[in-house]
Amino acid sequence: MGEKISQRGQVTLFIILAIIIIALGLLIYFLFPKIKTSLGFQEESPYQYLEGCLDKNYLQDKINEISLQGGSLNPEHYLVYNGKNLEYLCYTNKYYESCIVQQPFLKRHVETEIENIIRENANDCFAQLENEYKDKGYETSSRKGGVEVELLPKRIIFKFNSTLTISKDGNSENFNLFRVVLNNNLYELVAIASSIVEGETLFGDIETTYYMSLYPELKVEKKIQTDGSTVYILTDRNTENKFQFASRSMAWPPGYG
Repeated sequence: MGEKISQRGQVTLFIILAIIIIALGLLIYFLFPKIKTSLGFQEESPYQYLEGCLDKNYLQDKINEISLQGGSLNPEHYLVYNGKNLEYLCYTNKYYESCIVQQPFLKRHVETEIENIIRENANDCFAQLENEYKDKGYETSSRKGGVEVELLPKRIIFKFNSTLTISKDGNSENFNLFRVVLNNNLYELVAIASSIVEGETLFGDIETTYYMSLYPELKVEKKIQTDGSTVYILTDRNTENKFQFASRSMAWPPGYG
């Protein structure tokens, strides 16, 4: 009797294991399109090709340039500080008054700046990808879409809304929504910069130690300029990533204050 119960328990265990294995297989199938294939070819997947084609060092350099200029690649209203044109994120030309926000949607503005940088590179890579498959005997058809950039915690996501269909020997496969991930904490720095700007509009000034007590890994510097402007420098102590910008709020005339 005990032996039969033991055997039934083993069968039940095997069934549970089989269900888990099938579930994991389905999960991998739907979440990791890189490994799905109906053609059975051994070529590098389009996702891998695009990720390798994009120059991440170039992207990182341009993102750093944007970060050191207040979120803009070519600032229009700026303060020159240590050879950099720092965008005014909050500004008033009057004395004794709080500033007015210049970039009310800073995160979206930064995403758009990065999109403008990557667009040409992404289109070139997609064209090269299609030519690669043509050179290897595949028939291709494509629909080129836009490029989207999204700042997320600890990373930047690049989305390519394009579709590529490749065919060979009567079989075809579709690839779409290509994504590339770049590890970067610009999201956090932009969020803190936005919070500082809000404080400048409400109170005309902020206390840097408040932010450093909330975020021990963050260094916040405030540099007062002779015209009443303030330069804020946010530095991640772990990665050395920086975001810096200018503000002019509750300024005092020369000789006062």
